[in-house]
Amino acid sequence: MAKANFLVGLEIGTSKVCVVVASLRSDGALKIEGVGLAPSRGVRKGEIVDFETAGKCVHDALVDAEDKSNVEIDGVYVAITGSHLASFNNRGIITLPEEQEEIEESDLDDVRAAGREIELPKENAFMHELLQHYYVDGQEGVLNPVGMIGRRLEADFHIIHGIANRIKNSIRCVKEVGVEVEDVVFSGLAAAQVALTRNQKNLGALMIDIGGGTMEFVVYNDGVVKQSGVLAVGGDHITNDISMGLRIPMARAEKLKVDEGSVILGNCLPGDTISLKDDSGFAGKEIERETLNTIVHLRVRETFELLKKTLERANYIDYAGAGIFLTGGGSQIQGIDILAQEIFDIPAQLAKVETMAGPTAAFENPQFAVALGLIRYARENQVDRGGGWLSKISRKVPRLFGGFR
Repeated sequence: MAKANFLVGLEIGTSKVCVVVASLRSDGALKIEGVGLAPSRGVRKGEIVDFETAGKCVHDALVDAEDKSNVEIDGVYVAITGSHLASFNNRGIITLPEEQEEIEESDLDDVRAAGREIELPKENAFMHELLQHYYVDGQEGVLNPVGMIGRRLEADFHIIHGIANRIKNSIRCVKEVGVEVEDVVFSGLAAAQVALTRNQKNLGALMIDIGGGTMEFVVYNDGVVKQSGVLAVGGDHITNDISMGLRIPMARAEKLKVDEGSVILGNCLPGDTISLKDDSGFAGKEIERETLNTIVHLRVRETFELLKKTLERANYIDYAGAGIFLTGGGSQIQGIDILAQEIFDIPAQLAKVETMAGPTAAFENPQFAVALGLIRYARENQVDRGGGWLSKISRKVPRLFGGFR
């Protein structure tokens, strides 16, 4: 199969490095060819803190993916997260020249550039300008203004930006192992590509991706992104609370969280305990189940309440007609959807990742949502405006000082 037919997504997460390799058919269908994994080290709260160690983990995951897919990887789409990422909505406005009667393709680029005419902190760079709506001479609901007669073109965008050097560190980490970066993508945006259906986006939805060290969120309304961001709290914080509260090693705490943890309180029988067997350096212990659940409940509740305060800065969550959709490894804690529904007072459920052809283990596990979503994002961004598949990406990532697409 031709090299151009492969798309690769890479997530450098707090707990794991994940690489998904997929083939793209001429009709746009995707097939997963292989998934590479490596434990993540040198990464904290989604950001690289030990460049050399993180690079080794990226290398190991890429090699694993190449072995499983029998594909030589030379380019990847990289997920970016971290509390330094921020977003806002802005409108771009242009007036057509007197001699020009109808709107042309180039005018779409000009109005996009106008939407970026806002001063960011000097250390920051643009990552995404996500189109929301077009307006022609004040007319709303314009889907594609090209060819329309008009004098004034406006467009609303959701803009995501972050600290340039932190984004560069992820890019450089990948390039150091001999692989090119095709594009950088906000992790939450990537996860939403597989966690939400088009209908759910149209109805309005809040997607929450709970990773090891971060929680990404994206709010859709009328099919477009209205609000997004990152909280520097994730599943590892629950593990740490369990370790400290029960005085057990972190590895034991992580296993206890995954195997036994729940946010539901009051459902345990009196005296219900969990037995931790002895191991080298650990004498074993009896844990009260309600105590474990209380620790998990309090941390998850605190995190959701923090997110709720963040979302209340705008009112888009009020229009989430489809409800809340939880994904990521941390979404597997028992009862987390029930607690989310209680706190946000809107329906909540675990997201069902849209299936793709290929190894079923990949898309059945929500911890792969970001890497899988990168593949979907890559596919959409390899469709040129003429509708052809596999067109060459014209704007490459190394525009580090001019901002990111």
